[in-house]
Amino acid sequence: MDTENNHENKPTDKPKRADEFLDAAFKPKTNEEQNEEKSTKKIKRQATEEQLNHPLHGVKLAEILESLVDHYGWPYLADRVNIRCFIYNPTMKSSLGFLRKMTWAREHVEDIYMDMLEEGINPKGQVK
Repeated sequence: MDTENNHENKPTDKPKRADEFLDAAFKPKTNEEQNEEKSTKKIKRQATEEQLNHPLHGVKLAEILESLVDHYGWPYLADRVNIRCFIYNPTMKSSLGFLRKMTWAREHVEDIYMDMLEEGINPKGQVK
């Protein structure tokens, strides 16, 4: 409802017309105009030399877990990291889901993987 400029400033029962809503402040924007405003693309940072030389750089969590299970087996992992998905009916899917959610568990698994690399065991299961 609109308040006309009658001398009593009482609302009238006249609804606003659609063209009265379209002023400069509420003008709809085209896709091109919106894209120009949001032209901030994420700029990828280059990895530093230290990051590139890190043994875990570029290694996926699934690859880490597969190599640990192939080399040590689920019982050893259940001993080292006390989590249910390693102890009771261990599967890759349940373990990966838990490790992705719980950073402390993932860090433990990554530590075991680093220990395996320090022993000279190749992730493919071969001794160097």
